[in-house]
Amino acid sequence: MPTAVSRGPPPTVTLLLLLLKRHPRHSQEMASAVQFWMQCAVFVIPAVQMCFQWTRFAKTILQVAYCLLGLLTVPRSSLCTPCSVVVSKLEADVVVIGSGIGGLCCAGLLSRYQQDVLVLESHDTPGGAAHSFQKKGYKFDSGPSLFSGFQSRGPQANPLAQVLDALGESIPCASYDSWMVYIPEGEFLSRIGPTEFFKDLEKYASLNAVREWRKLLDAILPMSTAAMALPPLSIRGDWGVLSTAATRYGPSLLKSFAQMGPQGALSAMKLLRPFSEIIDSLELKDPFIRNWIDLLSFLLAGVKSDGVLSAEMVYMFAEWYKPGCSLEYPLHGSGAVVDALVRGIQKFGGRIALRSHVENIVVQNGRAVGVKLKSGQFVRAKKAVVSNASMWDTLNLLPQEVVPKSYKDSIKMTPQCESFMHLHVGFDAEGIREDLGIHHIVVNDWKRGVDADQNVVLISVPSVLSPDLAPPGKHVLHAYAPGTESFERWEGLDRKSAEYKALKAERSEFLWKAVERAIGPGFDREKCEVKLVGTPLTHRRYLRRNRGTYGPAIKAGQGTFPGHSTPIPQLYCCGDSTFPGIGVPAVAASGAIVANSLVSVSQHSQLLDAVGI
Repeated sequence: MPTAVSRGPPPTVTLLLLLLKRHPRHSQEMASAVQFWMQCAVFVIPAVQMCFQWTRFAKTILQVAYCLLGLLTVPRSSLCTPCSVVVSKLEADVVVIGSGIGGLCCAGLLSRYQQDVLVLESHDTPGGAAHSFQKKGYKFDSGPSLFSGFQSRGPQANPLAQVLDALGESIPCASYDSWMVYIPEGEFLSRIGPTEFFKDLEKYASLNAVREWRKLLDAILPMSTAAMALPPLSIRGDWGVLSTAATRYGPSLLKSFAQMGPQGALSAMKLLRPFSEIIDSLELKDPFIRNWIDLLSFLLAGVKSDGVLSAEMVYMFAEWYKPGCSLEYPLHGSGAVVDALVRGIQKFGGRIALRSHVENIVVQNGRAVGVKLKSGQFVRAKKAVVSNASMWDTLNLLPQEVVPKSYKDSIKMTPQCESFMHLHVGFDAEGIREDLGIHHIVVNDWKRGVDADQNVVLISVPSVLSPDLAPPGKHVLHAYAPGTESFERWEGLDRKSAEYKALKAERSEFLWKAVERAIGPGFDREKCEVKLVGTPLTHRRYLRRNRGTYGPAIKAGQGTFPGHSTPIPQLYCCGDSTFPGIGVPAVAASGAIVANSLVSVSQHSQLLDAVGI
């Protein structure tokens, strides 16, 4: 997702110039590489965003940072830590609108930086799209629950792990290494790691698929070293990034590039492009391989390989197909993620007010100075207002007369992902096979595409790893179709009407069928103790998401996620409507970038020292 401006060549450029001398035949190609790495190495990524008008090329360069920030999946949380439902002190240094993962990470770090922070949440539970909820003794995740990297530490840890480390919080997890896959070719237990998947390919695809998969891993895994060389927590949105990121981690970047060699450096330029271009350049044609890569892309970013940034996929492959890798599920449910962030905020003096609906952002003399609550109260923000709402919802909070037309138009023209269908079920474990796994993925028809309506279903049974999520002898289950349900089909319906109930039954039938296939003959939907169907209207109601959307539908090579500053001074944004995009590590990184940008370089550097990165 920017350009770099520097006096004199950065260290990476010096290395590339040396490579030019040693490999004169590559001089022309390397000249382009020099230009590219000059821009990436100083990592002005979000910094230039605040200092210059963005050019299309500059925005594209910024997307390379995605691989450095990492991208995995989306957790959903619950509330165990008490929060206030009354705003007792009507001012703060920074007011954060919304308690999604991005907003909580931003507030947590600002509290750690000794800023007076107040998080205002409309719902009665923190977590935003990541909250969890209880029904009849069952504790449900409201969204996806496929995680990795919670236990990682140091420069290469994912952004959420780094924020939790900075707050002195940890999340106990259960580790596992596989999920069940149900595809047209058959069903099998897919294991992560460098070798296990080859066995599945040989059995369910062909020897040619095995060769092509090996060819793909050999090509992209070397890129991951450079992709993971810069700690996400080091990034900020101003020129201070030259100190906190470029200078501090330049040697590790140099080492990564040196190990890659000239051809590797040239190949790394493909991180800027859709992953499908790497696939095409490797001449991978096996149908199973192409379909499998599309599925992984869809699970990662909600788009197929022609829409996902190569950097994201390279990072994921490094996380899932390296020796000793594992997946993780937070004990006590994904709500433990939100609980840990809330504890961290409160530990350092930050505040969270629930049932505190923000009616609008107050702008005086062209600057954001606070917010007005639905109750009529005005909450003053002495330094900044940070919106963790979507770009469309943030726009609706602003007085329209103060918003530049170009900013309005850019938001209104940004395409949206579709919404979700959810099925939450509580059922008896009697008669269910004992080796039931936590995750199941059902693909009905490869030819329709993994992003087709009602074609892919993700199923999570987290109680197999965390039994406390369900009453004794019971299981809790969440099935969903991610980002493929049209809002238009539901728009205007009365949630209490017979028409709405009938449509819920009709549109959830494919989820039930996928669950019955995955859980097996011991499962009987009629005997389930809890049966809840969520629709796009559910998303809009509880998450206050414009049209129930999953987020911006920005495809690699066709657009870039916006930055964190806005045309309104003292108003910032974080979350899945900003760089680096959709996904828990991504939104955690966005919150961290905003928090870092609101404090001095000295404070930022001290924090990096304190957490050992």
